[in-house]
Amino acid sequence: MPSYAFPSPPPTIEPTPVAEIDAIVDRLAAMKGEWVSVPIDERIAILGELKQRLLDLDHEWVEAGARAKGLAAGEAPSGEEWLGGPGVTMRNLRLLEGGLHEVKAEGQPHIDRSRISQRPDGRLVVGVFPGDLVDKLLYGGFTAEVWMQRGVTRDTLADTQAVHYKHRSPKGRLALVLGAGNVSSIPPMDALYKLFVEDEVVLLKMNPVNEYLGPIFRRMFAPLVDRGFFEVVYGGVEQGAHLANHPRIDTIHITGSDATHDAIVWGPAEGRAERKAKGEPVNGKPITSELGNVTPVIVVPGPWSESELQFQAENVATMVANNASFNCNAAKLLVTPEGWDQREAFLARVRKVLAGIPARKAYYPGAEQRWEAFVEAHPEALKLGDAPEQTLPWTYIGGLDPDADEELCFTREPFCGVLHEVPLPGKTAVEFLPRAVEFCNDKVWGTLACMVLVHPKTRKDPAAEAAFQEALDDLRYGGIAVNTWAGLNYGLGVLTWGAYPGHPLTDIQSGRGVVHNTKMFDKPEKSIVYAPFTSFPKPPWFVTHGRTHRIGPKLVRMEAGPSLLRVPGIAIQAALG
Repeated sequence: MPSYAFPSPPPTIEPTPVAEIDAIVDRLAAMKGEWVSVPIDERIAILGELKQRLLDLDHEWVEAGARAKGLAAGEAPSGEEWLGGPGVTMRNLRLLEGGLHEVKAEGQPHIDRSRISQRPDGRLVVGVFPGDLVDKLLYGGFTAEVWMQRGVTRDTLADTQAVHYKHRSPKGRLALVLGAGNVSSIPPMDALYKLFVEDEVVLLKMNPVNEYLGPIFRRMFAPLVDRGFFEVVYGGVEQGAHLANHPRIDTIHITGSDATHDAIVWGPAEGRAERKAKGEPVNGKPITSELGNVTPVIVVPGPWSESELQFQAENVATMVANNASFNCNAAKLLVTPEGWDQREAFLARVRKVLAGIPARKAYYPGAEQRWEAFVEAHPEALKLGDAPEQTLPWTYIGGLDPDADEELCFTREPFCGVLHEVPLPGKTAVEFLPRAVEFCNDKVWGTLACMVLVHPKTRKDPAAEAAFQEALDDLRYGGIAVNTWAGLNYGLGVLTWGAYPGHPLTDIQSGRGVVHNTKMFDKPEKSIVYAPFTSFPKPPWFVTHGRTHRIGPKLVRMEAGPSLLRVPGIAIQAALG
């Protein structure tokens, strides 16, 4: 079922005239052959310039985002703008810089052979995080790996890395990047992937929702603008459609909704179903996309203590409330074991934590209408906490019927602060996990990301551990986060971010292709982050952390130049939160 179409807000920047767009496209297209000939040393130097410019612009970037989202710049929630904006972007720049040094030296980003393993079915797994001592200190106990598609072997892995540097097209390509309107790092990081991994010149069209960031991005990317390899334009559907169909645009990347994707590929709503059925797209350009998800959280039964119940309730509430829940990987569906004796206690704590989080400005267009659709479909929905003007209450819909056909909560991404819960039969991990995996794979819309919460004592039981490993094998999601939020899959940079591979254009769901991926893998299947079940200090991205706005600027500078001397300052702020 397609997601909702998102209405466009009134423009804050005048749309770029079509004649000017055409002139910009002509200029960029003329430079695409030049870009592929830029030496790696010069690319590394450009990334260094971008890092410095980001350091000069990070406060302005964060203040603009906080202002648009109704967040006070000097309070903890504004820290989300630091972490989800300049923080992850700086990390991405640094990892790309390091990756290019390794491409120059070895032909592809370096992989330590000791970090390569195989699943029982032969799939290759590459450990990619932590990357260094600073990672280990800042993310104590967190690890992450990328699983390759079947057929990739130890001997062929290197051949599937940095392929655009090994087989460079002398003509080059011009990519249209249709920027997302929610998380501010998405447009620049999508552009960086196209430029430095896929070797394409980029035209970024800002989304009207956050087009106020366009001038900041253009100043940050000035080293590429000045060389003729990057540009920013503005506008809505008219400008987007004109660019998508422009004969000099070679490829398209979109972060948004499947409705927008289908409008580009299959054309106007009238006759679209017939064109899909016949396999006759109106736009045949290569297109990659990241299109959202009804993101499930699989709650594995186990012996959780009171403090662990509280920690995981805050963990789930963070997955819901971050960025006012306008995230494609926001927790939307708790999948719980009906026979677990702590199920009700856990759900009660989740509701209590959400009720204590101040409602956020519903800044994303159409949020109120989407929220109303879910509440009307489920009059039993619980509204948690107060909702002042311009906000929406966090809302909980529990006890859903897993056998219900066309259940809205399973088939549509609300893209607002609504959390659902569905109980499945099972009292133990062995009974529950196979049912949870089958349910998520077959009944829940999308394949972008999911989360699994599993207690370490549960995993000590051999049968439960076997069921858990089988679940990881079988889950059809591009990103899996164990005991943490899939925002880490997005933000760590070294992991792949995108849908599970294999969606045809006729059923695109969460999209095709990946971004970030600074190890430049060409045939990844999924990425998995593993976290401790609890941790101290509390992770700074938790919505209950009181010092996120203090930590954010420090993390940007740490990512710009990692140093053990910067660790204590971050650790102290983290502990105080």
